[in-house]
Amino acid sequence: MQSENPIRAAIAAYALSRYGHTPDTPFSGLPGSAVLRHPENRKWYAVFLRVSREKLGLKGEGEAEILNVKTDPVMLGSLLASPGILPAYHMQKGSWVSVLLDGSVPIEQAEFLLNISFSLTAAHRPKEKLRAGPRDWLIPANPRYYDVEAAFRETDTILWKQSSAARPGDTVYLYVASPVSAIRYKCEAVETDIPYRYSDDNVRIKRAMKIKLLHTFKDGELTFAALRSFGVTAVRGPRSVPNRLKAEIERLCGGNG
Repeated sequence: MQSENPIRAAIAAYALSRYGHTPDTPFSGLPGSAVLRHPENRKWYAVFLRVSREKLGLKGEGEAEILNVKTDPVMLGSLLASPGILPAYHMQKGSWVSVLLDGSVPIEQAEFLLNISFSLTAAHRPKEKLRAGPRDWLIPANPRYYDVEAAFRETDTILWKQSSAARPGDTVYLYVASPVSAIRYKCEAVETDIPYRYSDDNVRIKRAMKIKLLHTFKDGELTFAALRSFGVTAVRGPRSVPNRLKAEIERLCGGNG
């Protein structure tokens, strides 16, 4: 009996811990095959297979273990240029890839691709009302739970809890709570609706967005006292930006608010 591939076992354990799903085996005639699927729509988001190396276009004899996952076609070219990622075997090659489970693809990258596939194959949420263009969001940031200032010192793009209907291209203003008590950062949402499960005593996250820093406001600018003069009396959750406040932000950003 062939021993279980430890990389495959690690990915299956990750899917169980993150999504609560275990693989099932619909293909009785294909030893080593299994699928991960959404319980609500029964769609596959990952397929484990053992395939001859020859069929995959690989050198050597025997079989290789792969993971088929769905991906954004925009990412396809760069993914296929990476070691260990191949055109999808027995899946639509324009939107799926095969990931070799031989250690050539880091486990973190395989888990990242699994998350993308999960998101792309999930049941669609009700459509949001048609929007004329990008929106501006005012979102609270509590420094007691997450040091956003330190995060932006390390990189200009971070993951942030998404609890709004933000879309790529929207502007996100982070209001940092006490002791800062001011809008501190202007960011752009570059990716939204990223599956992300995290929970502790203070924060619970089900989905995230990737935001990129565009501007840091100076001390004394856009304080809570100033926000009150523009009609913002509290920032307890995501909210729209009043037009008068938007005009003030544009002024502080040199007309490029």
